[in-house]
Amino acid sequence: QVQLVESGGGLVQAGDSLRLSCAASGRTFVSFPMAWFRQAPGKEREFVAAITCSSGATYCANSVKGRFTISRSNNNNTVYLQMNSLKPEDTAVYYCAGRQRGSGYYTGLKDYDYWGQGTQVTVSS
Repeated sequence: QVQLVESGGGLVQAGDSLRLSCAASGRTFVSFPMAWFRQAPGKEREFVAAITCSSGATYCANSVKGRFTISRSNNNNTVYLQMNSLKPEDTAVYYCAGRQRGSGYYTGLKDYDYWGQGTQVTVSS
């Protein structure tokens, strides 16, 4: 069984930066495509960014492109989300997700097998 644990959330002001981390247990993390999703109050969970398992190719939603960067350290079994130029509309619970197999990146909720418990990010104006 794989467990994902997010950290790094908090309360910041518009324009600030945060880096979220997601620590994964299990020896097969290196083969997992990973992603970040977020869910704002009253809204559906939405895709933010994804990264492949081996090549490290990334893909970000248009709403965060140019501001957020996803990366991973297979040595540390950790995936990161660097968030710059934060806006109030980025306020949400951020979730880490892992997919058991695959070579590409994936953007759908149903594409992922494992989820973390979420970490709150609040951006004040």
